[in-house]
Amino acid sequence: MRISLAMLIMDRLGGGGSFTELQALDFARGHVEMGHDGPAHLAISSRRPLLRGLGVYHGKRGWGVSVEFDVTRGPVTAFGLRQDRDGGFGFVVSEGEVVEGPLLQIGNTTSRVDFGCDPGEWTDAWSASGISHHWALGTGHRLAELRAVADLLGVGITHVQPGR
Repeated sequence: MRISLAMLIMDRLGGGGSFTELQALDFARGHVEMGHDGPAHLAISSRRPLLRGLGVYHGKRGWGVSVEFDVTRGPVTAFGLRQDRDGGFGFVVSEGEVVEGPLLQIGNTTSRVDFGCDPGEWTDAWSASGISHHWALGTGHRLAELRAVADLLGVGITHVQPGR
C-alpha cells in the first residue's frame, strides 16, 4: 500500500512514479543502479519500452517476459513512505540525477542515479531512514513539493542527501 501511495503522489506531482528497488552499486562511476520489473510508469522512459524474453525469470528457470526501459536522463526523486514505531507514517526523499552508463539487460525499468556522493554512503543513509524495500522513482526534483504535501498531511519528512 505504501509504495502504491508513493507512486500515486509522484504521478500527481507530474513526476511519473515507477516501482523501484536497489539493483547494484557502481563504485567506479559513483552511481546507484535502481529499477524493478514490476509496475513501471511510461512517462519517465527515455525510449519505447522493450519486451524482453527471459530464460531465467526472478532467479527461477523457465520463461517469462518483462518490460524493459531506461529512465530519462536528468533530475529524479526517489520517494517512499516509512512507518514509525508508533504506527505513524513519514516521507523519505532523495534527489539525484539519472546519468549515462551501461544498464543491466534483465527486463527491468532501470536507471543509474548519481546522488552526488559515494553510492555506499547513500545506500547506508537511505536504508537507515526506515524506508521499505521498494519506493517510487519519478522525474524532476520534487523535494519542495513533497515537503508541502507532507505539511498538508501532517507527516514528517526525511531528506536523504549525504555529502551535500
